[in-house]
Amino acid sequence: MRFPQVPRPRSLAAQLFAVQAVLIAVVVAGCALFTYLSDRSQAKDAAGRQAMAVARSVADAPSVHEGIRGGSPTASLQPYSLKVQKDTEVDFVTIMSPRGIRWTHPNPDRIGEHFLGHITRSQHGEWFTEEYKGTLGWSVRAVGPIKDDGRIVGLVSAGIRVQAITDRVQGQLTALFGVAAGALALGGAGTYVVNARLRRHTHGMNAAELSRMHDYHQAALHAVREGLLMLDGQYRVALMNDGGRELLGVSEDVVGRSVAELGLPKPLTGALLASEPRVDEVHLTGTRVLVVNTSPVSGGERRGTVVTLRDVTELQSLMGELDSERGFTQALRSQAHEAANRLHTVVSLIELGRAEEAIDFATAELELAQALTDQVVAAVNEPVLAALLLGKAAQANERGVELVVSPESSIDDGMLPQFLPARDLVTVLGNLIDNAMDAAQGTVGARVTVTAFTDEDGLVLRVADTGPGVDPAHTEDVFERGWSTKPAGPGGRGLGLALVRQTVARHEGALTVADSAGGGAEFEARLPLPPAARSAAVPGLVRQGGEV
Repeated sequence: MRFPQVPRPRSLAAQLFAVQAVLIAVVVAGCALFTYLSDRSQAKDAAGRQAMAVARSVADAPSVHEGIRGGSPTASLQPYSLKVQKDTEVDFVTIMSPRGIRWTHPNPDRIGEHFLGHITRSQHGEWFTEEYKGTLGWSVRAVGPIKDDGRIVGLVSAGIRVQAITDRVQGQLTALFGVAAGALALGGAGTYVVNARLRRHTHGMNAAELSRMHDYHQAALHAVREGLLMLDGQYRVALMNDGGRELLGVSEDVVGRSVAELGLPKPLTGALLASEPRVDEVHLTGTRVLVVNTSPVSGGERRGTVVTLRDVTELQSLMGELDSERGFTQALRSQAHEAANRLHTVVSLIELGRAEEAIDFATAELELAQALTDQVVAAVNEPVLAALLLGKAAQANERGVELVVSPESSIDDGMLPQFLPARDLVTVLGNLIDNAMDAAQGTVGARVTVTAFTDEDGLVLRVADTGPGVDPAHTEDVFERGWSTKPAGPGGRGLGLALVRQTVARHEGALTVADSAGGGAEFEARLPLPPAARSAAVPGLVRQGGEV
């Protein structure tokens, strides 16, 4: 059994076309009706004026006066009235006695009969016009007296039939309807063209479908956690969803404002203003690491840009930790290789009968490893930082760089507050050490010195190297994402120090760079701590410049 299909509602364009076509038809019909009534009224007024002019001319004609004075007015006046009627294109000219008896008439049989119409006013010497039904039907007529030396010697009436007036107006109305039909056709064609364009823009959807699509559009924008930003051809914000506001840190309404006015970091602003597409570019804001993709919208000309934003702050932190773990693994592999070499050396010494030398060799290696561990643990008893320093020491040794923990360092376990996550400490100190090792590697006496302590202002993490240092002109550029003095590797460079500054800024700290005593660069990060955390550290605190 087949059910009848419910007809699909007409598209918005079709509905608008129908409404506009009906509106044009109503307007044209109204104009035509108004014009018809107005022309008919004007035609009657013109007919009355024409009849009045003819009647007055007849009343003043000398031949009429002579005919009335004669013994037989009809004989002389009938031909005259017919000639005037023909020449002036009126339907009748009737000359009558003062009592209203016809002397002339278009139909000779009506001569001698009483005039059908009002003559009382004319009998008193007044001219007037009226619409009256006589022997010829309804007519617009003028009636007036014929005077001779002040005496009323007769009456005259000239008129035009209403049907003749109607015929004239109908001829004009036919032409008017032709013009109206042309206007309707032209308006319909224009409406069709406009609505065809609208139909292309709306893809033939009706109003209900457009409304439903708008609802879906709004729901999707608010549901998507990723940031979505749409810019117009002048790089003004046309749309920004909730995710975009959160990721960019924008709270007020920015629709209509230029991207350059949003107060975003310069690299990110430059990426949004770029005319070419950007694919998976990493950019930093004050608190987030964002992956930015831009795609220009074009349709013969540039119409705007669609921008997507993804928050990879947590992912970037995990990648940093993964890189550290990878470094630790490589260091352990290297140490295992070295340990195997040392073990072979000990075994070989024993096989050669040099047991005492084997014991001295093994003891020296153990003391060296234990000394490094004791040095780190004694200076930094905080577990996360201690483990980080031990791992970085192994990496530095593998790269031919000496990692030294300054005697000024002292951070006890439990000193750091809970609001300062270990992950942030690893991000700050780990990236500073990695940067220092990159700078010092390959130099004579390559060394990285780490200092960690607390003072009146909070936690201080200082890393110095023996590298080439930082040009004073670039003291701010080194913290920008993508800036590096070394060639870019497969994964790119210049992100570590930018992440450090972002983390320090998130905790309202300060990050500076200066020349170190060893000739390289010295980076110092200061993270404020609450008074309780600083006071709790006083008993075991070693301050810069001496002991407490």
